[in-house]
Amino acid sequence: MGTRYHTDVFEHISEEKKALVLEAASGEFARLGYTAANINVIAKKAGISIGSIYKYFTTKENLFLTVCNQSVEMLTGKLNEIMEYSGDFFDKVEFILRIIQEHSREYAPMINLYNEITTEGNRELVKKLSYEMESVSARCYALLLEEAAASGLVAGDIDLKLFAFLMDSLFMTLQFSYASEYYQERMKVFIDDMILDQDELVIEQAMLFIRRAFSPPAGKSDS
Repeated sequence: MGTRYHTDVFEHISEEKKALVLEAASGEFARLGYTAANINVIAKKAGISIGSIYKYFTTKENLFLTVCNQSVEMLTGKLNEIMEYSGDFFDKVEFILRIIQEHSREYAPMINLYNEITTEGNRELVKKLSYEMESVSARCYALLLEEAAASGLVAGDIDLKLFAFLMDSLFMTLQFSYASEYYQERMKVFIDDMILDQDELVIEQAMLFIRRAFSPPAGKSDS
């Protein structure tokens, strides 16, 4: 997200204080959604006054967008890691799955915030956020698939953009399954109660699913 939504005052406070404010805000927005989240509660959890919040962001929307900005910056950093990771397409997909398992647990409030955005009733806000957040991963996954198709590693007759979307949808579901209580329970219903402790099994079976979906038919090379 190229636009800066915080003020110069926020820019000049300590990194520790910034982190406290954004952590409190992301947790509150993730728990209640944008509309129901309370600025007073966020200020209290961050250990600052309500006046300071408005000196930092001027509006509730700007605070929300700053939190989302942080999430996009983190996502961009992870995607850059993926693009630089050595190995072929399937190696990189496995790397993505491992990042999802680790990142979703460590940054659960941010993942749940993203989940809340998908149900937010503010159409203009959702439209802006969906474009700015999704375009980052869409470009990355489309490029990975384009390179893999050119090398013959994946089937050459697939619609690259559609397959990038389907692959990202799988990644999103896995993210929510490690971060959200509802999706955790859903995962247990489909598989078993111990699945959240079986990371290697999830990786193994997800890779089997992806290889069979993306690889050229047996005996056929698209290179």
